[in-house]
Amino acid sequence: MTEQPLEQPHRPPAANDGTAHLPARVTDRLGLAPRIGAGGPVRRTRHSDRPATGRRGAAAPSLVAVAHGSRDPEALRTVLALLDRVRDLRPGLDVRLGHIELNAPLLPDTLDGLRGADAVLVPLLLGRGHHVKHDLPAATAAAPGVRTRIAAPLGPHPLLVEALYGRLVEAGWDVADQDGRHAAVVLAAAGSRDPDSARDTRHTARVLGERLGVPVVPAYASAATPTVPAALRALAARGRHRTFVASYFTAPGRFASACADAVPHRAAGPLGAHPAMARLVLHRYDRARSAPLGGPASADAVSLLASA
Repeated sequence: MTEQPLEQPHRPPAANDGTAHLPARVTDRLGLAPRIGAGGPVRRTRHSDRPATGRRGAAAPSLVAVAHGSRDPEALRTVLALLDRVRDLRPGLDVRLGHIELNAPLLPDTLDGLRGADAVLVPLLLGRGHHVKHDLPAATAAAPGVRTRIAAPLGPHPLLVEALYGRLVEAGWDVADQDGRHAAVVLAAAGSRDPDSARDTRHTARVLGERLGVPVVPAYASAATPTVPAALRALAARGRHRTFVASYFTAPGRFASACADAVPHRAAGPLGAHPAMARLVLHRYDRARSAPLGGPASADAVSLLASA
């Protein structure tokens, strides 16, 4: 889904995870490769010189984080900050980045740099939509020189709920709102026509509601209903006037900004480089490593991994 730039997108409160100091780190992490690809020069991530090893001493597969891509420059900076946290948690692990669209490096370019190697693709996506079920298997099929496994998307998982809760607290959620009669949360997601994706979002909303003790209603920026404004109106009609928006997005972008604009003073920031997100990326990586090499990258296989 191609994004169109907004003239003045809303910016939620800055996340307390080190992203405010990213410009220098972005410059340090990215270098220009000589080949020209979609959207300009192909950028590649600096990788560790000390490879991590597996249980039997063999080099661990590279972790290829797959982001959607966005024209919002904050999206790339946020993803790079998240991957820095992953590297901090697993020193020596080769962690790389590939985008589905809009940003370099694109996933095919990242895989091209791993010929003859093992890799685990970890989608930085929050549900089982078209990208996970179709685009990633197609990308690995087009890179036969790389021995790949595809991890489940990040959601649903309790660590995502931990990150969502942390972002809500940063946006002003207070323990006094717990079990309150007037409080509620809208879980703002991108939206998908895939029924599995909708089920994943509803599951996360349900678990977050259990954590908060208030109603949590899933709403969507596109492709599904209700929209965020419609969900807010429905909650207000039920007397829930102190409503926050939880941003169910990995990184900033057009959809995240549009959802936050609905309640700009009570909108949480995207999940980004929250510590729980880095732990979740490694959890998905470790689970996928245990799957058979070259096994079927089907929708059923992704569903099985997502349940772990």
